[in-house]
Amino acid sequence: MLPNSPAPRSPRVTVVIGGVAGGMSAATRLRRLDEAREIIVVERSSAVSFANCGLPYHVSGVIAERDALSLQTPERLAERFRLDVRVRHEAIAIDRAERTVAVRDLASGRVESLHYDELVLAPGAAPRRPADVAAGAPLHTLRTLDDLDRIMDRLDDAPAGNAVVIGGGYIGIEMADNLARRGLTTTLVQRGGQLLGALDEEMAAPVADHLAAHGVALRLGRTVQHVAADHVRLDDGTRLAADLVVAAMGVVPETGLAAEAGLAVGPSGGIVVDGSHRTSDPAIFAVGDAVEQRDAVDGGPRLVPLAGLANRHGRAAADAIAGRPVAARPALGTAIIDVAGLAVANVGWTERTARARGRAVRVVHSHPLSHAGYYPGASPMSLKLVVDAASDLILGAQAVGTDGVDKRIDVLATAMGAGMTASSLAELELAYAPQFGQAKDPVNQLGYIAENLAAGTDRVIQWHELDAELAAGAALLDVRAEAQLAEGAIPGARWVPVERLREAHAEYAGRRIVVHCRVGQGAHTAARLLAALGHDVVNLDGGFLTWRDGMRARELASAGPDRLEAAA
Repeated sequence: MLPNSPAPRSPRVTVVIGGVAGGMSAATRLRRLDEAREIIVVERSSAVSFANCGLPYHVSGVIAERDALSLQTPERLAERFRLDVRVRHEAIAIDRAERTVAVRDLASGRVESLHYDELVLAPGAAPRRPADVAAGAPLHTLRTLDDLDRIMDRLDDAPAGNAVVIGGGYIGIEMADNLARRGLTTTLVQRGGQLLGALDEEMAAPVADHLAAHGVALRLGRTVQHVAADHVRLDDGTRLAADLVVAAMGVVPETGLAAEAGLAVGPSGGIVVDGSHRTSDPAIFAVGDAVEQRDAVDGGPRLVPLAGLANRHGRAAADAIAGRPVAARPALGTAIIDVAGLAVANVGWTERTARARGRAVRVVHSHPLSHAGYYPGASPMSLKLVVDAASDLILGAQAVGTDGVDKRIDVLATAMGAGMTASSLAELELAYAPQFGQAKDPVNQLGYIAENLAAGTDRVIQWHELDAELAAGAALLDVRAEAQLAEGAIPGARWVPVERLREAHAEYAGRRIVVHCRVGQGAHTAARLLAALGHDVVNLDGGFLTWRDGMRARELASAGPDRLEAAA
């Protein structure tokens, strides 16, 4: 080295706080972009890279080996990516001026100060817990492998006992389903009158009935007041025996470390980041469940604690650190869950959300088969599309069924992300063979209906608007085929099949007519016929099946019986 020459510049140091999807995606992507950089990952739990979405399925044995959930160990990450991964270490303070993080070794208690050039926060979210829990109560949450191990130890102590799950969201339903599969007498307690708040009520009602039919007793519209050592007490005084209690009441972003460091936290409760995932401090990035995201529909702030988004965030933050251009996309919130063999999926806004935010909407329900009906194995599904009435843009979609739900929601999410109109779904060219779909795919069918509504070719009312129509004097005509009448009937409806409408229509002259069939398609034909004959006619969207599910939703949410017993 020449006299008075500067010392060689040491490699930059990036510290990542938190592993799993967001943190490990950031660390491994950054290593692939920069071999020289020092990368330190600090993780509070005992595992830094694991499949947290698979945890409930080890409880039932669907995923038999626990090791299958462990994706990478610190040793393998060091060998493959030259990452310094420190598990059972907790970041306790950030000094932004000095660019250091204080990290405590949870085994020894020793605190070390780590310098950083860039800091990536991936703290995740913490599960909510009941307020009143007795000492020694068997209350557990499920976010990490450590949580899973504690639950499995408890189940080994009470292999055929009673389980209570608090919360009817994704984790709560998955846990209740898998505990029932394991053989426990399982009850799910849900504060609201429906499961899965990401669905509208008529789409959620069949999910509740399906879960109850597969061994889970439901207590809807109830809250847990106290968790004791051997039971749970509800707000109505009911006591439920409990050898295991799982709190799945939602999550809260872990923003304490960020807030204490003076980083901006937004109105949703998440850490504020820009399009490059930078926080209010340019040297600090944040990713994953703790981050406030931009909603794809209206651009507002929202929290979306989903693994796919966390992975995307981690990659984007690494690109930004490495100097690559990054522009974060807004969040659609696309999700899917398996409920005892029933696939339930959603993207974007519900009808409930859209109306609450003042949007004028058009709503489409359909009940197609998963593939061509003449090919063996076709199964029914229910689809719902929420459309902006002014722009025809897709605001959200929901799907429930046993087969083909995943690909339909993915197509709809892709269309929504691309800014396609609902009507343009009719023009999508999708793969077809009778064992995989239909020549008119269910997504295309949604487009046909949306196109008819946008053009005024069809006029519809929703299931929850029918009572008002009948009260105002409208006639309700059931145009189903005779063989379909055994499924039930809407009170006040008169059966007039499509083939007899021409001879019977004069009886309804001067009255508004509501027509319905089983799913809406036959009623569209009837409505067009009656309109051509001079009648004021509307179609009941989604037909009898949607109306039936809506009425079931009201029944479940009513002040009457709040209990769905598990099937014997």
